Amino acid sequence: MIEEGIGRECPHLSVVIPVYKAEDCLDELYRRLRSSLEQLTHNFEIILVEDCGGDRSWEIITRLARDDRRVRGLQFSRNFGQHYGITAGLDHCNGDWVIVMDCDLQDRPEEIPRLYAKAREGFDVVMARRGRRKDHMLKRWSSWLFYKVFRYLSGINYDAEVGNFRIISKKVVTCYRTMREKLRFFGGMVDWMGFPTASIDVQHAERYEGKSTYTFRKLWKLATDTIIAYSDKPLYMSVKFGFAMSFFAFLYGLYIFYRAFVYGSAIMGWSSLMVSFYFIGGIIIAILGIIGIYLGKTFDETKRRPLYVIRETTPDGE
Repeated sequence: MIEEGIGRECPHLSVVIPVYKAEDCLDELYRRLRSSLEQLTHNFEIILVEDCGGDRSWEIITRLARDDRRVRGLQFSRNFGQHYGITAGLDHCNGDWVIVMDCDLQDRPEEIPRLYAKAREGFDVVMARRGRRKDHMLKRWSSWLFYKVFRYLSGINYDAEVGNFRIISKKVVTCYRTMREKLRFFGGMVDWMGFPTASIDVQHAERYEGKSTYTFRKLWKLATDTIIAYSDKPLYMSVKFGFAMSFFAFLYGLYIFYRAFVYGSAIMGWSSLMVSFYFIGGIIIAILGIIGIYLGKTFDETKRRPLYVIRETTPDGE
């Protein structure tokens, strides 16, 4: 799948956009993208990856591709997720520079010339840093918590004000294509590569239509998958916690022995004993669960299944 597109005229700029339930904003997204990109070059491509949202998005993408051969569409066979959509777009793009952005127009196409200008100063990655986000409070709070925990557990100093919106060089794309692990987190993977990176402050816009499809459940799954993919710290934390519990149990045992030696009787307390028993049992089960999750993810990697399946692509323009 990575080789698809060879033989086409290589564009100077590629724009990769995962699409999910975006029928109301695709026409406006295309209009503003074309206006912004044509300020830089007419040799560009827009790759829209439709993630089976169940609306008219694919129909609109097909129409846009028919009217403008610089638009290319990929449709998944089922819903795979945003970061797999980015992966598919990067596998199929051909540009010297690639812009990755969301489809809801909160990432403003008008910022692309500024990202490109900064990249031309000698940076392989230029990220769009959102100064004041236009999301609701719960979304901002959950994102802040996610990145706080992610930085602690992964050891990667990832900026919470940066989303997927950025421009990357062809070298970065080539390196990204070699990373085929199933647990995908685009920003963290690019940051891990260590290419020269810069950021610029951009205006974060309101959603053009609709509401965010990232529920708390999806954010929680993304958080756990990302932490497991980038860190084995939870395993070390469970080991430390186990030793700490053993140490306190030993101290408590010494205290009981002291009471028995000084006062002639041990501490009576069936209730406290049972509470301690269930507490320790719960901790053991939780630790085994953490280990089981890591083993399960390792098993998934050994299957070597494709990261995504493409059902349909738009035909080349006339």
